[in-house]
Amino acid sequence: MLAQVFIASIAAILPYHVAPKEATLIFAGDAMMHEGQISAARKADGTYDYSEYFQCVDSIVGAADFAVVNLETPLGGKPYSGYPCFCAPDSYADALKEAGFDMFLLANNHMLDRGDRGLRRTVDVLESKGVKHIGAYRDEEQRDSILPVIQDVNGFKIGFLNYTYGTNGITARHGAVVDYIDKNRIKADIRRSREAGAELMCVAMHWGVEYKLLPNAEQKRLADFLIGEGVDMVIGGHPHVIQPMELRSDSLGRRQLVVYSLGNYISNMKTTSTRGGAMLQVGLKRDPEGKAMVDNACYHLVFTQPAEPGVSNYRLVHPDSCSHARWKQAGKAFADEARRIFGEHNIDVPEAQR
Repeated sequence: MLAQVFIASIAAILPYHVAPKEATLIFAGDAMMHEGQISAARKADGTYDYSEYFQCVDSIVGAADFAVVNLETPLGGKPYSGYPCFCAPDSYADALKEAGFDMFLLANNHMLDRGDRGLRRTVDVLESKGVKHIGAYRDEEQRDSILPVIQDVNGFKIGFLNYTYGTNGITARHGAVVDYIDKNRIKADIRRSREAGAELMCVAMHWGVEYKLLPNAEQKRLADFLIGEGVDMVIGGHPHVIQPMELRSDSLGRRQLVVYSLGNYISNMKTTSTRGGAMLQVGLKRDPEGKAMVDNACYHLVFTQPAEPGVSNYRLVHPDSCSHARWKQAGKAFADEARRIFGEHNIDVPEAQR
């Protein structure tokens, strides 16, 4: 009997000793596909090549245990199009996957740009490529079969959810599902995720006002609501510009991360603020009792360098590393503004050391 008690005791504490003590996540902002990008990627044989896009930053993504990006365009098939109704070639998803992204966020205001058919085709393409996705589904039945999404990241059980404020006035007409911001649904989804074993919760929100460098009152209220529901990481997008990041601490010393906007990941937008964004790096750890927690966060600035003579395609670079003289000043202007906003408003989320 004593032997059985001893074995049971060892089995109870063993997971805390053998489970990895750390993990790293990467989050990227809005992966856009404007007409200029489509044209530059088009090859003579009619294919579309995005292989150069992420070569300068894929080491950052690849170093993470799990990486997430917002796919802000449906993969609706030909004809392809940019703003205002996006539709990207399937090879764009290949490039993001090859860059190291493990999960695509689909709850955004452009996911219904090609209607239900485009949304369903997007889901089909991603599933055929083995890419995880959340936020949009063929129908409610598929949503119920996929959620809750509990991802094992180096031994950390993380629940992922994704919601958008709207879809530009386009509504699903034939049963396709986009997850809209609805507090009751969010609360129910969080509860289901926790019941399914999520140690940590990450909720990605498509929210806010475009081109505003600071969050509005509604974003702040929603962030506080999510933190109040026990969410550990709130990751925002949609404004197409960066907004501040906060690593908060509660009364028990646990940390909760709020990122209001990561800005654009890659795009063909042309104002200073919209030419780039931030990649967020999050460190997870276990406390002495083995409980999972957010430990730290930092950001990497990224800048879209458009195609130029000698550079056949768009390319994501660090803003301090633009290879063409034309873009050096633009990269500096973007970085200066982003660092000013982050320097004035970030709470315990510094820039990553290069």
